[in-house]
Amino acid sequence: MQLTNNFSLIELTSSETAVRKGIDNAPTQEVVNNLKSLCENILQPVRNKYGKSINITSGYRSPKLNKAIGGSTTSDHCLGHAVDFTVPFEDYKEVFEILKGYNFDQLIWEFGTSTAPQWIHVSFRPSGNRRQVLKAYKNTFGQTKYQAI
Repeated sequence: MQLTNNFSLIELTSSETAVRKGIDNAPTQEVVNNLKSLCENILQPVRNKYGKSINITSGYRSPKLNKAIGGSTTSDHCLGHAVDFTVPFEDYKEVFEILKGYNFDQLIWEFGTSTAPQWIHVSFRPSGNRRQVLKAYKNTFGQTKYQAI
C-alpha cells in the first residue's frame, strides 16, 4: 500500500528485528492513518524539496518490537507518529534545515558527528506539535541525553 508517491506502508513497518524474533509488527488502521499523515505532512514534502531519496531505518514499532530494541516506553514510533532515516551522500545538514521549515513535533540529530548523525528522527502529530529541535548524545555513563539545538 502506497501512503504517498514515494513512501509505502511496508517501508514504514518492516523490521529485521521483528522478523528475526518472530514479532508481529502489523499496524492497526489508526497507526496506518498516522503513518499516512506523517508521510503527507513531513516525509513526502521533504522528499519533493530535497529531490533525492531518503532511507527509512525505523518507522512503526509495535510495543513488543519497541521493547525488544530497548526503545522508550513513550516512543512516538509505537503510534506511527515517528520515523528515523538516513540520507544518501551525507547531505544531513541540508535535510535537517529543510525539516526545520515544517510543522513537526520533534526533530532529533541522533548521535554521530557535527556533520553527519547516525540518523535523523522526526515525529509529527495531527495537533500539538512542540517543534523541539534536539541533538542526542551519550554521556560519560553511556546514557542517552538530549540537548536543545
